[in-house]
Amino acid sequence: MTSVVQNFFFDCADAYELGRFWSGVVGKPMADDDRPGDPEAIIMMDNGVTLYFGQVPEPKTVKNRIHLCLEPDIPRDEEVERLLKLGATLLHDRRNPDGTGWAVLGDPEGNEFCVLRSAAEKAVAS
Repeated sequence: MTSVVQNFFFDCADAYELGRFWSGVVGKPMADDDRPGDPEAIIMMDNGVTLYFGQVPEPKTVKNRIHLCLEPDIPRDEEVERLLKLGATLLHDRRNPDGTGWAVLGDPEGNEFCVLRSAAEKAVAS
């Protein structure tokens, strides 16, 4: 027997706003009934996994023990710039001059996530 990942749950102060940010990141809409001020928001991914944003009373205080790693469709550096314009913050730049590495970003509530090289960039390097 095994378990299947159903959703990734993001504790947050503002579920709608954080959901709106991640909707822009992954290019998928939030649920039709999500509204500003709602205590939860949902994004359904094509693979059946849900990004679930739930309002909690306590603020984020430490580094995430688990985070998402994103492989963009466009070159990594272009994706980093796009995400920064959406409201992300560059936390740690682990990109190397030879094109390897990744960038660690924070979403508007400080949750860390990584942006890896695109599949096309990895294929060129092989």
